Amino acid sequence: MVDWCAAFEDAGLLFSVNIFSNSPTRISVNPRKVYCIDHALVASVSSGILTNRDSLLENLVFTALRRVTPEIFYHKTQTGREVDLVALLPALGQERAIMLVQVCASLADSRVKQSEVRSLSEAMVELAVTEGTIVTWRTDETIPVGFGTIQVVPVWRFLLEMEP
Repeated sequence: MVDWCAAFEDAGLLFSVNIFSNSPTRISVNPRKVYCIDHALVASVSSGILTNRDSLLENLVFTALRRVTPEIFYHKTQTGREVDLVALLPALGQERAIMLVQVCASLADSRVKQSEVRSLSEAMVELAVTEGTIVTWRTDETIPVGFGTIQVVPVWRFLLEMEP
């Protein structure tokens, strides 16, 4: 039987992302997230139920990060909260920088904003990262948290800053 997902990855149409962990067991038991290189393809083959603005925005952010580094993961905090993307950026010296990115179409709902900030701030503490990023369609804001700051940026700015 053909593993279609692997074939599409080999062809460069799909990318899969593992959980960020040093444990081979944890990596093997957690699901992989899948992203598509072509956003229009995602929209054309998916039903309206499966494709929404959040998932298309996350796919767009992933492909921008993928141009900078192939080492992209997702993270689950100790409390079970998920951070969408963890990118290991090219080294600027001895240590590689870790970039934590949450993707959310809008932070207008205070419950959504609280959830996104909490997930990201927990991951910042666990991974000892002092800055996190939330990418939205339009919001531009800086949120101080206990361990550092979270930059909320509109997608257009994020894409411009991610140029290789």
